[in-house]
Amino acid sequence: MGRALCILVAGTRTPSGRPGAGPGRGGAGLGGGAARWPSGGSGSNGLAGPDRSGSKAQPEPAMEQPRKAVVVTGFGPFGEHTVNASWIAVQELEKLGLGDSVDLHVYEIPVEYKTVQRLIPALWEKHSPQLVVHVGVSGMATTVTLEKCGHNKGYKGLDNCRFCPGSQCCVEDGPESIDSIIDMDAVCKRVTTLGLDVSVTISQDAGRYLCDFAYYTSLYQSHGRSAFVHVPPLGKPYNADQLGRALQAIIEEMLDVLEQSEGKLNCCHKH
Repeated sequence: MGRALCILVAGTRTPSGRPGAGPGRGGAGLGGGAARWPSGGSGSNGLAGPDRSGSKAQPEPAMEQPRKAVVVTGFGPFGEHTVNASWIAVQELEKLGLGDSVDLHVYEIPVEYKTVQRLIPALWEKHSPQLVVHVGVSGMATTVTLEKCGHNKGYKGLDNCRFCPGSQCCVEDGPESIDSIIDMDAVCKRVTTLGLDVSVTISQDAGRYLCDFAYYTSLYQSHGRSAFVHVPPLGKPYNADQLGRALQAIIEEMLDVLEQSEGKLNCCHKH
């Protein structure tokens, strides 16, 4: 595409292409030795296994600023998505990195409610990240979509284990929805000005499936310090490289917007 667009997209999507359906199951990795989060069961969070740092450890000068930890997750296969574009895009991002000041950690998450509920708090506890960005696939999307909020209720779709929460909600007695503290409109506008060959849009409905479930769980855990990005299936219309570069640009702008907003907040507190 010749230029990026920044528009508002809202509304519920059908089960065949719900953007929330961006996760995957455990098992052997995708091509290239992709690491997957172990599926099923309970107990140990298993964080020693699937963590993949996107940057090599190097000696740092004594006065150098501490590196920021950023966690990015994609989802594995489910339904018709035998190869999930979200995880492919995250793997491309891992190759590109987020610069020398960022320690990038990537994880592939199975499409399983119970695994999501166990994994996301464990990621925050292990990495204490500056930001967590979840990436999922939408079968109906033709743009890269920034999700503004996650929703607590309405989860009726079965996961890869043929399970859905009996309460049909993420967090008992939790708020109906939680907004990201990141200004997605500002991020969209910034990315649009970069002239990428990818269209970027905004949404307020992440689909009431595993993507929405994961997003709300992460927003609840982080007090809004999370983000969610939906990508179209591979080739419809973007390839893996385009999606990876779009993710890189989006996350870099998210970090900048987050840093600026926190700088203003600190300035206000000082005065």
